[in-house]
Amino acid sequence: MPNGWSAVMASGTERPAPAPAAHGAPRSGTRRAAWAGFIGTALEQYDFVIYGTASALVFSTLFFPNFSPVAGVIASFGAYAVGFAARPLGGLFFSRFGDRLGRKWVLVCTLLLMGISTMAIGLLPTYEQVGVLAPVLLVACRFMQGFGAGAEQSGGATLLTETAPRGRRGRLASLVIAGAAAGTAAGAGVWALVQLLPQDQVLIWGWRLVFLSSLGVTVVALLIRRRLNESPVFQDLKRQHIEPRKPVAEIFRNGRRPLLLVIFMTLGAGAQSYTYQVFMASYLITAMSVDPAFVPPLLLVAAVCGGVATVGFGILSDRIGRKPVYSAILGAMVLIPGPSFIALHTGSPVAISVTIILGFVLAGFGSSGVQMSYYPELFGNRYRYAGVTLGREFAAVLGGGLAPLICAALIGAFAGSWVPVAVYMSAMAAMSFVASRLAPETRDRDLTTPIDATRAQVDR
Repeated sequence: MPNGWSAVMASGTERPAPAPAAHGAPRSGTRRAAWAGFIGTALEQYDFVIYGTASALVFSTLFFPNFSPVAGVIASFGAYAVGFAARPLGGLFFSRFGDRLGRKWVLVCTLLLMGISTMAIGLLPTYEQVGVLAPVLLVACRFMQGFGAGAEQSGGATLLTETAPRGRRGRLASLVIAGAAAGTAAGAGVWALVQLLPQDQVLIWGWRLVFLSSLGVTVVALLIRRRLNESPVFQDLKRQHIEPRKPVAEIFRNGRRPLLLVIFMTLGAGAQSYTYQVFMASYLITAMSVDPAFVPPLLLVAAVCGGVATVGFGILSDRIGRKPVYSAILGAMVLIPGPSFIALHTGSPVAISVTIILGFVLAGFGSSGVQMSYYPELFGNRYRYAGVTLGREFAAVLGGGLAPLICAALIGAFAGSWVPVAVYMSAMAAMSFVASRLAPETRDRDLTTPIDATRAQVDR
């Protein structure tokens, strides 16, 4: 795609040449933005992983003890899904400010909200102590956790894509998801350490340490983000006084096509991502009687592999384009669910490990790594934050948030058969694959234009 696209201001006048800052921030500012995106998303994913693992390992006992084992797991995943239901609400709320007050302002607010909510879970009373109030408080904390996460990854992706120079957006923006991989690895590592305790100690106080440990990550992330600079593209908008008054309304009025593309391109990737990261842990333990101590170290290794892969996919998208790389990943995701379950049921630790690692590399992190630069490049500069946030978070509810719950329900409804789960995973990935083939190529497009990539392609 050409770097200089013709653009017209909302008023109909010709847009002046972009400020030099729009082509990339100074190297120190880019490094700081990269660290801010990395550490913030690490906290978000750390929070979600420790909660998802707790849902599989201890929450059914601590907060839903009167349920059968299967029903308890479903109830735990239902509470997990509440966080995803809150994400588009958080996205709607924070999107009003990300395109008006700046990316940095939102990223500091979401960081504090996620960190405080996660630590609060570690202080909650259990069902044995306060009865039905315990799961109510758990769901409330999970809701606030998801509300804060609603603009986190999208905000980091937008800031870093707008800050990085052309030709390096894919590799630098992928660091946001590399941070997610680091958060997953850290969460799995903490759970692995806690599980060295006797099981009764894990249920009494060990699980609380896992959630309270997020304090350290929150403090480090806050120190980095307070020193963060705004993106050059947003600074350009402020200088010209053209930031939108109502970015959410504007995205629904002028950016519906890229918004729908982002939603459908994310659905399948999100469904498989959280199936591998959350549901598989429970499935291995409850359906296959795998030793619970085997799961957290496996998730840690898979997350490290996924983090390396996501940067690799980001670099590849800088070289050959976003569309071919993303489409290839989704195509592979259509094919792997059936063989994945077959490999799991061999019972071989090697086969199980390879399956989970491959799921993390493709669905867990690889696809998201390309999204971090692809999605911001699809939108015009006036409502980019709102477009990326709303597209990903609406898809997160239908894809990622409901996936573990749907998979657990399918297992229960079909007498433990994994076939419906594999069909569900492949069907969701196929939907996203079709959407990816309809999307335009956006590599190195001019991010200072108010015109979306899809409209610009038609205008040309």
